[in-house]
Amino acid sequence: MREFGAVVFLLGLVLVVWIAPVLAATTRLQRDMVVDPLTGVALGGFDPITYFTDSEPVAGRTDFEIIWKDVPWYFSSEGNMEVFRRAPEVYAPQFGAHGVMGLARGFLSDGNPLIYKVLDNRLYLFYSFSNRAAFELVDKTARLEALRNWTRLTGTGVAASEGPSRPTN
Repeated sequence: MREFGAVVFLLGLVLVVWIAPVLAATTRLQRDMVVDPLTGVALGGFDPITYFTDSEPVAGRTDFEIIWKDVPWYFSSEGNMEVFRRAPEVYAPQFGAHGVMGLARGFLSDGNPLIYKVLDNRLYLFYSFSNRAAFELVDKTARLEALRNWTRLTGTGVAASEGPSRPTN
């Protein structure tokens, strides 16, 4: 009986050693950028430029695609694709498209590309409408807390989409 227990223990140990790197890689990828779970596309396929230029996000097209941060991004026009190509950090959602209120509260949650706010020329996504409403009450505090927690939760030094602000006209 003792030998059986040792064999089971060794098999379990081998399984853990074999699976751990795979799980770590999957978790790392998920932490860096939220993608559509079915397609692997950023922002659920919506054109990131249209969050800034239109009254609501517009669906991108597969023939206007850029790979940025190892993730496909779709655009509704060639012009929008070129704008993003020149300054992706400006138009990509903050915190890798994770919900900013979840981050402010100390955990990662996927942002919903249809629940968003553009504030100070930055795109923030939220898990729910109630999260967005809570954010609107304490946006500066929430952004600071999210920024502090981002590095701790993801293990990266990049706190958000860094780069110059989008020029205002």
